[in-house]
Amino acid sequence: MSLAGKRLFITGGSRGIGLAIALRAAADGASIAIAAKTAEENPKLPGTIFSAAKEIEVAGGTALPIKCDIRDETAIEAAVAKAATQFGGLDILINNASAINLTPTEKTPAKRFDLMFDVNVRGTFLSSQAAIPYLRESAKAGRNPHILTLSPPLSMSPKWFKNHVAYTMSKYGMSMCVLGMSEEFKREGIAVNALWPRTAIDTAALQMIPGVDTDFCRKPEILADTAYIILNREAKTTTGNFFVDDEVLVSEGITDLEKYSVKPGTTDFLLDFFLD
Repeated sequence: MSLAGKRLFITGGSRGIGLAIALRAAADGASIAIAAKTAEENPKLPGTIFSAAKEIEVAGGTALPIKCDIRDETAIEAAVAKAATQFGGLDILINNASAINLTPTEKTPAKRFDLMFDVNVRGTFLSSQAAIPYLRESAKAGRNPHILTLSPPLSMSPKWFKNHVAYTMSKYGMSMCVLGMSEEFKREGIAVNALWPRTAIDTAALQMIPGVDTDFCRKPEILADTAYIILNREAKTTTGNFFVDDEVLVSEGITDLEKYSVKPGTTDFLLDFFLD
């Protein structure tokens, strides 16, 4: 497997899971556009598009940092076009950017509701919309195009809604983009899949949630390695899937996941939402 020569566009890739996926692709020499809002250091959330670009280049890839607020339709279109022009096209879109607010109905302000839907649902839809023409050309050239969205399998179980209905709806909105677009673009050879972790993942965003002990989490690299496997699969036959990280790894014979533990020896992990 290799992503050598592939051209990636990653939303929200200045840190965490998005950056981990970028670095895994960079190790093969891929070209990666990091489209995120953070251009200046934030003491609460380390990492910028420029620091991410430096890490990508050190890892062996070609980086293009783009300041982009994916709530802005014009900014998305410009960012995707810039990456495609710089790289001579696009082969892979990673819809990684996401906003989280784990509050019940009466404690969810309108501005938080709007943020989650603007970033999670609208951002995923518009980023995919902007990338499709370039991915279509990638398919025609036999370059195995993929859209991979960081969102969960769809479930109508009330337990996933009752504590944070707005957040759940926004994440399922991302998953519905996968469900619909995978079928819409199947005949064109563009793969559209979702990826979700079995356990909570240690990211800067998770660390900001009160009461979360990251010792019982796994590292973002587990999703990076899983994404790497998915993106190397044949687009024409690998689409419309809601992948779970450990299941993908096991399918490739990788059963020892100890290296992904934040705290070595952990067996009682904090499970992520949305998986029964």
